[in-house]
Amino acid sequence: MALFKKRATHETGEPMDLESVMKKFDRESNTRVWEGIPKLLVTIVLALFSVFCIYVTLFATWLDEIRLTTFMAFIMFIGFLVFPARKGVQRVNHMPWYDVIFMIVGTGSFAYYALNATEIVSRFRINSLEVAIGIIGIICLAELCRRSVGLPILCVAGVLLVYALIWGSTNPDFMARVTETVRVLFYSKEGILSTPINVCSKYIVMFIIFGAFLERTGIADFFIEIANALVGRFSGGPAKVAVVASALEGMVSGSSVANTVGSGAVTIPLMKRTGYKPEFAAAAEASASTGGQIMPPIMGAAAFLMAETVGVPYSNIVVKAILPAVLYFAGVFITVHLEAKKEGLRGLTREELPRLKPLLKKTYLLFPLILLIYLVGTSTRSIAYAAAIAVVAAIVVSLFNKGHRITPKKILEALAAGGQGMITVAAACGVAGIVAGIIGVTGLAYMLFNGIVTLAGNQIIIALFLTMLCCIVLGMGVPTTANYCIMAATCAPILVQMGVPMIAAHFFVFYFGIVADLTPPVALAAYAGAAIAQANPMKTAFTSTKLAIGAFIIPYVFALNPAMLFIDTTAWEVILICITSLIGMFAVSAALEGYFIRHMRWYERAISVCGGLLLIYPGVVTDVIGLALAGFVIAIQMLGKKKAAEGLA
Repeated sequence: MALFKKRATHETGEPMDLESVMKKFDRESNTRVWEGIPKLLVTIVLALFSVFCIYVTLFATWLDEIRLTTFMAFIMFIGFLVFPARKGVQRVNHMPWYDVIFMIVGTGSFAYYALNATEIVSRFRINSLEVAIGIIGIICLAELCRRSVGLPILCVAGVLLVYALIWGSTNPDFMARVTETVRVLFYSKEGILSTPINVCSKYIVMFIIFGAFLERTGIADFFIEIANALVGRFSGGPAKVAVVASALEGMVSGSSVANTVGSGAVTIPLMKRTGYKPEFAAAAEASASTGGQIMPPIMGAAAFLMAETVGVPYSNIVVKAILPAVLYFAGVFITVHLEAKKEGLRGLTREELPRLKPLLKKTYLLFPLILLIYLVGTSTRSIAYAAAIAVVAAIVVSLFNKGHRITPKKILEALAAGGQGMITVAAACGVAGIVAGIIGVTGLAYMLFNGIVTLAGNQIIIALFLTMLCCIVLGMGVPTTANYCIMAATCAPILVQMGVPMIAAHFFVFYFGIVADLTPPVALAAYAGAAIAQANPMKTAFTSTKLAIGAFIIPYVFALNPAMLFIDTTAWEVILICITSLIGMFAVSAALEGYFIRHMRWYERAISVCGGLLLIYPGVVTDVIGLALAGFVIAIQMLGKKKAAEGLA
């Protein structure tokens, strides 16, 4: 974005190479270099793919097998057109012969199924040619996923595939096992064509296109400026700007790394200039940007998958996600505030702040997003229809924002950006479908459940802890949508079987899959922030984990007491939960930071943590005890400050 490019500089005044940071930590940015006529042709192809997706989503009534395989055939074609085999410097307008072969056979394998779908679906068995075509399709999908997403998810899928072929079946004939595996993964709706890719092609594509159009209205710049105007003047203002701006950007973004690099290019240098340590500055941006993935209404596009998987309206998921997301960002905001107070850091000067009054005149930029939320919550039409209307609204709104008006050229660019954005999500969802298919067919989910139950000894808190570890490991380096798909197939059923409400179980695994972007050793968002801040990556990752403590506490709370997700509760209880949870998050953040009114002693921190956790956990008894403990710490702090002041006098 223009603002990022203009203001992304180190303290020395030298510009940062944000593109290299993105390419290092975000696979989606490692694209082939096209210039001149080839670039125009590729742009047109990508735009036409977006138009095709819009048409199919809104108007076509095709058989699912035809619709999904046609979608995947296009993904294969444009995927190998856009993503090269290796990272690094790319030759301009160059596509190696092996990429052409991958593109042709990958597209052809899914196109064959699309053209013969009616016949293939009508019979249970597949012939030798179809087995070969299925194997080619799976290999090409895996290769595209490696290029656009990365290796972690492929490692999981590869291990499971080996298990399915060697130990996952009692059939002694190896070729029969191969045939059955290919049939399930490629030709049935239990593998590649299962829920993840179905939701991707029906809903997520429309929101990716909407995001591409919304970006061109200048809303990202507006988010940064409005955050600056609101909180920039306060103590440690730039860090608070990072939190607020990332929360706002998270409503429409689907990548924690892109969030970190985008807003971090502006906020991290400002944080360092006002006195924050490089590791803390990078961690504040990374934790806030990662939190954007749990921020409704988009939630990294996982909200749509969750609604489909759990079987509740999308609007219900959005409403239930509000309080946990607010608590998470409150925790990060409070911690950066206390860090600023502890270090005596200033805010931005009046000259550095944008004027609020002119910005308020630009609030119309929020209209497409508000309209989208309204239509999703009230309209009887589909979610895709709501996104399509929001795209039109974004185009209309841009006409009032000089410098960001969406011209026919920008419409082409937005459609092309939407088409390109679908590649990574579709590849990840396709491989996630393979993972889910193998787990379902081989019975691994049941075995995992038995293993955790045995280790936990029917103690729900131990089961939650073990499930958390599984989610963090499986979520390392995996994009948000695929991340949730894997967690929903492997870990969520375990918690449901142990009595956790289904929605709470799915939110639990989703949260812990997301924090893998902050948790060492594969903390991509933290490492991206560290690259911008020129900080130690591992220190940044550990600091990010501390700042994101809310994401480690809140899921346990709503898993043990789903009232936080507005399940089986009243309006008064919701208000009480909001108040006590915010106070509790403040107490926990103060304990971790070691500072409230003054520096805290070890026992003050211990009491503050206990009081905070009791306040976050919904319940009258826990709230009363938590308030008493928090009040005790406040009294000690105030008394200590008074004695210190008297001593100085």
